[in-house]
Amino acid sequence: MVDIKSVGVIGAGQMGSGIAHVCALAGYDVLLHDVAPERISAGVKAIEKNMTRQVSRGIIEPAQMEAAMAHIHPAKELQDVGKTDLAIEAATEDEDVKKAIFKALTPHLAPTTMLASNTSSISITRLASTTDRPERFIGLHFMNPVPLMNLVEIIRGIATDAQTYETAVNFARSLGKTTANAEDFPAFIVNRILVPMINEAIYTLYEGVGTVEAIDTALKLGANHPMGPLELGDFIGLDTVLSIMNVLHEGLADSKYRPCPLLVKYVEAGWVGRKSGRGFYDYRGEAPVPTR
Repeated sequence: MVDIKSVGVIGAGQMGSGIAHVCALAGYDVLLHDVAPERISAGVKAIEKNMTRQVSRGIIEPAQMEAAMAHIHPAKELQDVGKTDLAIEAATEDEDVKKAIFKALTPHLAPTTMLASNTSSISITRLASTTDRPERFIGLHFMNPVPLMNLVEIIRGIATDAQTYETAVNFARSLGKTTANAEDFPAFIVNRILVPMINEAIYTLYEGVGTVEAIDTALKLGANHPMGPLELGDFIGLDTVLSIMNVLHEGLADSKYRPCPLLVKYVEAGWVGRKSGRGFYDYRGEAPVPTR
């Protein structure tokens, strides 16, 4: 079994920086890479800010934060990530982008390097086929926000060997996470259940059954959800919600997974949620205000 000591993270956005955060806290040396250098420095600053918050809440000690930050190193070139024991791709949820990353990285990998994707919906088997080591390729789907969410979905491709799977499980557990095994079907477990619920909430709004506020209040108080489905869609990113619905619709060929036209319209408008300032809520003021 591979002894993982160093981890490369490709993509320094919210997911990538979150993965780097928990890996560094667990004592792994982390190389953080992004195609845009400014995102690497922004990612490191986000990690520092989030760890500072954890210290203020008594979740970690100042010494733990200091040690963890010392484990994080910017990687300006993608090939630098090839030197690590485990390389985790955490780029945008776009199959072509992910495949291009793995194709570019493969020539620079050490013989023993394991590969993982943080994809929330795309076939691990297809992504693995673009590399020279499908048997050493696995899905590690962390939940957002990574430092707070306890689950990691572990997805084997058709070629993933048993040793890679066991190593991945042990790695995720070393981060303090609970693992759930999912088979390599579109959107796996969490998003196959969660994202169609968000899509159905958007249909409920589209058909005039309820307002944004009514739908979110109904699910929070009627189903004891911590966040309403439209608010959750904005938090995830409506572009990501649409991408996952498209994967489900195309992969399973079932009309129940058809993306709501209103979801498509919001994404076309660039109103994709919190990260853009507007989605089903407008976040540009002091408090979020429904946009419909």
